[in-house]
Amino acid sequence: MRTDAPPAPGGPATRGCRPESARRRRRGYAAWGFALPFTVLFAVFMILPVGASLYMAFTDMRGADLRSPLAVNFIGLDNFVAAVTDPQFQQAAGNTVYFVGVAMPLTLGIALLLAALLNSGLTWFRSVFRVGFYAPVVTSIVAVAVVWRFLLQPDFGLINSALGLVGIDGPDWLTDPTWAMPSLIMLAVWRNVGFSMVILLAGLQGIPKDLYEAASLDGAGAVRTFRSVTVPLLRPTLLFCAVMTGIAYLQFFEEPFVMTQGGPLGATNSVAYEIYNQFGFGDYGLSAAMSYLLFVAIAILSFLQFRLLRPKN
Repeated sequence: MRTDAPPAPGGPATRGCRPESARRRRRGYAAWGFALPFTVLFAVFMILPVGASLYMAFTDMRGADLRSPLAVNFIGLDNFVAAVTDPQFQQAAGNTVYFVGVAMPLTLGIALLLAALLNSGLTWFRSVFRVGFYAPVVTSIVAVAVVWRFLLQPDFGLINSALGLVGIDGPDWLTDPTWAMPSLIMLAVWRNVGFSMVILLAGLQGIPKDLYEAASLDGAGAVRTFRSVTVPLLRPTLLFCAVMTGIAYLQFFEEPFVMTQGGPLGATNSVAYEIYNQFGFGDYGLSAAMSYLLFVAIAILSFLQFRLLRPKN
């Protein structure tokens, strides 16, 4: 006679599973209860605004339509076509590409150089230098703008005064269309290099010293060691810094807003600043379309960075 037959429905084993299942349900309800406040806030202040902006991008909504936002006309891709064919937006896009193409390599290159210097020496003062280089990152852009305006003054600014000591007549940095964007690039690099430096320094400190010793025993020089040991092991850290820096620089807004208001002659107007202007003019549909074009540009740049800097197997 078999004794290993399954228990009948409603038997002791089946009844023993029910309390466990009920406890799991109660834990799930409790977890959702704790997550509910954040979920509601995220939906109200993130999901709904994003959905509303996407809706606006395909309509002719303007400031006068706020009282009846559902009564606007659906115009399809007209806002996107108007944005990409607008000479002012094209200039802003070109300025943004110029800013990102110059400022991002400079920021990452200087940050990597500083991180390598701090990692190789200055052991006793490493924390002091780390805080000193990182301080501009957490400094208010208003305070930074006031300081840099004095530095870039054409008559008595510190930079032109230093150039005058060697016989160079410095330009009018912020009102000359040729030098206005390089001035903002200098400001952005100085302000943001500390963030990448701290991250890269942490990545360098995580590389095992044994690998450098093995490379030295094999006769590898400093350049070969950096290319064959440091860069491959630092790729994840470089990728993170490049993506974060690229996203921030594609959205650069504070520098032209505080320093130049997009001038002179639109030389420092950025896509983010142009979106701000169009929104201020009350053209909500066009500004929303520009925002999504900027989002696509950020996605493309991030994808390219992942393709180029992702760790190799």
